[in-house]
Amino acid sequence: MEDYQALVNKQKQFFRSGKTKEMTYRLDALEKLRNGIREKEESLLHALKADLNKSEFEAYTAEIGVLLEEIRFTIKNLRVWMQPEKVKTPMTHLGSASYIYSEPYGTALIISPWNYPFQLAIAPLIGAIAAGNCAVIKPSELTPRTSEVLGDLISEMFPEEYISVVQGGVETSQALLGEKWDYIFFTGSVPVGKVIMEAAAKHLTPVTLELGGKSPCIVHEDANLKLAAKRTAWGKFMNAGQTCVAPDYLYLHRKIKEEFLRYFQEATEELYGAEPLKNLNYTRIVSEKHFRRLRSFMNNGDIFMGGKVNEEGLAIEPTVLTNITWEDPVMQDEIFGPILPVMEYEQLSEVIEGIHQHPNPLALYIFSESKTTQQEVLNQVSFGGGCVNDTLYHLASPYLPFGGVGNSGMGAYHGKGSFDTFSHKKGVLKQTTRFDIPFRYPNVKDGLKKIKLFLK
Repeated sequence: MEDYQALVNKQKQFFRSGKTKEMTYRLDALEKLRNGIREKEESLLHALKADLNKSEFEAYTAEIGVLLEEIRFTIKNLRVWMQPEKVKTPMTHLGSASYIYSEPYGTALIISPWNYPFQLAIAPLIGAIAAGNCAVIKPSELTPRTSEVLGDLISEMFPEEYISVVQGGVETSQALLGEKWDYIFFTGSVPVGKVIMEAAAKHLTPVTLELGGKSPCIVHEDANLKLAAKRTAWGKFMNAGQTCVAPDYLYLHRKIKEEFLRYFQEATEELYGAEPLKNLNYTRIVSEKHFRRLRSFMNNGDIFMGGKVNEEGLAIEPTVLTNITWEDPVMQDEIFGPILPVMEYEQLSEVIEGIHQHPNPLALYIFSESKTTQQEVLNQVSFGGGCVNDTLYHLASPYLPFGGVGNSGMGAYHGKGSFDTFSHKKGVLKQTTRFDIPFRYPNVKDGLKKIKLFLK
């Protein structure tokens, strides 16, 4: 196992120089990153095609374009975010002023996953740079070509004492986690999230964990069914379902179940063709291990649509399973693939109770035209984030924080949320010297009486 102490020390030393805290340095780094992404666009598209068979459209929108927009938004707002925030001061502190300063933590470790191998490495990096930190990125070994392009981009743009990429497998992650970081940002599975937190606890290092879970999609009887079907198919089968916030399962009202599924089948065919496995732009499953795990779910319930696989190409058709219950294997863990189990309900209370019996989801989607129904779900279910009458789209707004709750993670990022995540909020009181309030001192006459008048 390689020793990464020298790299960490180099970054800590560079951070102490104060360069990364300068506004011009941060803005310059973000500009460089933006230009680097644009220059590597072709290489990235080829790498994502080779690793996951992502189409140019999907690779650009979900991995490149979304990052360029995030950088643009950050550059535009960084000056304001960096200003100390003046807050109110109580009467007891007469003559003083209160401020909150955002200061960088120092050296950050970013461990990114394979499903969006470029986007989920760079998105947190944007926040780390904006907040004034140094960073080391450990990308996934399951998408080697994209990780290689990422490594080239960072080494060409930045000195390693500022930002660096470390390639390798599980043992590399373990070695990196053995070092003392000032912040750790991890995106991945719940079991690995627990390992990360355990390692961070040894040094009391703060963490952001972007995990996953079973994200429900509820379609109520009064929903716009045709649109709900199209938006759910889009959200579920993008990246062949290998999206942490993809609808993991459907809860359909009994009255509209058959009609919705008919629309859903039409929408899926519209998106991927009658034979998705022959569609050259249909994303594949990342590895044989994941492929085998997903295929084992095919004998749960009944196959309503799909079900075919291409073992050699590691591809699975968009598949819908009906007659599913919470006891089925497909409902035990996050699916992370193009398989969508369907459960039905009569009363909304059944849905809420079902979700409550399981860990908090990372996302939740509710399709309904009734504000009362929408509000009932939003008020009664705890989840990371989500949409009303859509899926996935909340991720694309820089004004909305994105993160989990409970088992689905902790901390949030995107937009100002990314800047805040990588910043410690330092409270500072600036006191006057023009006068002094005497009764705070223990030797003043009737001091306790006077203090009691103030502190009620």
